[in-house]
Amino acid sequence: MSEISTKPYLVRAIYQWCADQGLTPYISVAVDRHTMVPRQFVQDGQIVLNISPDATQSLVIGNELIAFQARFGGIAQNISVPVDNVTAIYARENGHGMAFEVAGVPAHDAELEAETESVVSGEAPELSATDERPEPPKGGRSHLKLVK
Repeated sequence: MSEISTKPYLVRAIYQWCADQGLTPYISVAVDRHTMVPRQFVQDGQIVLNISPDATQSLVIGNELIAFQARFGGIAQNISVPVDNVTAIYARENGHGMAFEVAGVPAHDAELEAETESVVSGEAPELSATDERPEPPKGGRSHLKLVK
């Protein structure tokens, strides 16, 4: 029997902590061909997603996948992210959370970049209120702890 990673349990725990504190949980994800997200929002092989109850529908944080529906530029989309690709989960308001080491996800995927370039034409699409990009926490140092 193979051992299940602690990562999905930690992601669920920090998500619940954010909800209990009235904070907005965000996840940072390393995007590869197994990640189903709107490619026009991917920057440098990463995407940051608001996974709060206000921004998502049907959120499931499973042991293998995080799946939900969300609006991007006003259009509802199905999102599917392998838990292995989550690089961090944190509260938008204060930056508290946890960072994870991601193994096996290429830092620069030429095929993904070509696909992303073909999707994006000219300007970046307008973001809705649930799509806003988080600002880095104030104070210089990150509150995230790297888990190996």
